[in-house]
Amino acid sequence: MSDETNPAETPAETAAETPTTEAPAETVAEAAAPAPAGRVADPKDEDTLVLETPHGKVVIELRPDLAPLHVERIKTLVRRGFYDGTPFHRVIEGFMAQGGDPTGTGTGGSDLPDLPAEFSSPQKARFQRGTLGAARTNNPDSANSQFFIMFAPSSHLDGQYTIWGKVTQGMENVDKIKRGSGGSGMVQGPDKIARARILADIPLDEG
Repeated sequence: MSDETNPAETPAETAAETPTTEAPAETVAEAAAPAPAGRVADPKDEDTLVLETPHGKVVIELRPDLAPLHVERIKTLVRRGFYDGTPFHRVIEGFMAQGGDPTGTGTGGSDLPDLPAEFSSPQKARFQRGTLGAARTNNPDSANSQFFIMFAPSSHLDGQYTIWGKVTQGMENVDKIKRGSGGSGMVQGPDKIARARILADIPLDEG
C-alpha cells in the first residue's frame, strides 16, 4: 500500500503517516507566528482550533497538557495557512478521517522536522469519538503535519499515537466528510479544509 500515513485499523496492523525526516527530534525549534491583534477574550481561545469544512465549522480543544510539541506544531502550521485547502485524503467509515497532507497522497508533510512521540497512557487519555491524533509511519518519532479525527472509539490506538486534541463542537460536520473506498480508505474528490484558524486569531465580530 503506497499510503504511508495511516493509523492502524487493527491491533496487528501498524498505522502510518508522514514521511520521516532525518533531523533529530530534539533539534526542533519552531516559534509560532504571533497572533494577529483583534480578538481579546478567553485565554483558552489560544488553545482552540477552528476548521472550516464544506459541511460547517469544527471546533477543537487543543491539549498542550498531553502533547505540547504537537500542539505548538499545529499552531505554527495553522498560522502559516498550511492546512488551508488540504484534503481529508483517507476516510474510513466507523474509524477515522485523516488529513493534513497538502499532496493528498498520504505521504506528504510540512518542511519542519518530524516530532518525537508524545504518547499518553490509556489511564490519561484514550482514542474516543472526536479525538484527534497525530498520524505517523512505523517510526514512533515521525509525526509531522498529518492528523486523524476519530469517528468512533479505537482502543487499539491507545498509547500508540499522540493525542493532541478533541472535537468540542461540530462533530456532526465531521460525520459528513466524504468517505473513501477499499481497504485503504483513499478518497476520490475528497472534502477539503477551507480554512484553519486558532480562535484567538479570529476577530470577535466574526463570531
